[in-house]
Amino acid sequence: MSRWKPDARGRLEKAALELYNHQGFDATTVAEIAARAGLTERTFYRYFADKREVLFPGDSPLADTLADATATAPVQLPPLEVIAYALTEAVPVFEERGDLIRQRQAVIAANPELQERELTKLATLASTLAHALRERGLQTTTAILAAEIGIAAFRVAYELWVNDPDQNTLAQRIQETLDTARHLATPAEQVAATEDGSLTGQENVA
Repeated sequence: MSRWKPDARGRLEKAALELYNHQGFDATTVAEIAARAGLTERTFYRYFADKREVLFPGDSPLADTLADATATAPVQLPPLEVIAYALTEAVPVFEERGDLIRQRQAVIAANPELQERELTKLATLASTLAHALRERGLQTTTAILAAEIGIAAFRVAYELWVNDPDQNTLAQRIQETLDTARHLATPAEQVAATEDGSLTGQENVA
């Protein structure tokens, strides 16, 4: 029977995202998701507690990836560079699921309640990073600030990448936004000079 075909979880996720984008998250039922995937509701609940968990899976490897990368980053790196290293190490988690991630973001953007859930998820990731930084020996205030700045930069990079994936890779976007964060305490004229030089260099290459 169809419910025994391989990759049931993937089929359910794909069906759910298609329905969420087509008719709205609130209007979609678990029964409709299961039917579209050619599976039963019982099978759906074997993988997801509810239809929100399709968008926010409890078994996502992202938090563990960030924590492990923070722990194994070279010891000489300053806090923000550790964050950059960890976020870059997590890029494959997103890029291997690019199409599904863009569908997911479209659903979240259309639903304020889901946007709040996304912010909660990001706050949890910031806490994960802060804890990992403290484990490296950083003071609590430094660890929290570095983690919060890193996640804020990641959020901007992520949105830029989702909306224009052909322009830059996610890793490039992360580097760009973290570079911008580093310039926030730099006098405006120095930032302008740096940006002008960068642009000039790009024009010469072209």
